[in-house]
Amino acid sequence: MPEITIHIGGRDFAVACQDGEEPFLQAAAAMLDGEAQSLTGQLGRMPEARMLLMAGLMLADRTAGQDERLAAAEARAAAAEAALAAIKADPPRVEVPAIPQIVIDTLAELAARAEALADRAEEQAAEDQAAPV
Repeated sequence: MPEITIHIGGRDFAVACQDGEEPFLQAAAAMLDGEAQSLTGQLGRMPEARMLLMAGLMLADRTAGQDERLAAAEARAAAAEAALAAIKADPPRVEVPAIPQIVIDTLAELAARAEALADRAEEQAAEDQAAPV
């Protein structure tokens, strides 16, 4: 079991940990040291036990806030997943015309022109037949 020295609030502590846990212990110690340095800067030098207690409480308060934000984010994620599941279960029906209205209008106009031309052609044919040769 390795033993490492951590620095918290200007003091050194020898701490044992499991193999491979050293980086995690160093990171935790750095967080605690940050809080201890903040306390020392605000309140000056204080007994070791009080400094560690106060730094630990400050970290616990920060962690509690993070836990609350995490719980709120998880609740929003669960609500979003439920809404998505509801949409997947009964997707909204979206109807899109197969032929856009502009195409329908254009085809109707072309049909009207074609009918007018056909009517003129019939009239012309009727006039040609009625005229003496």
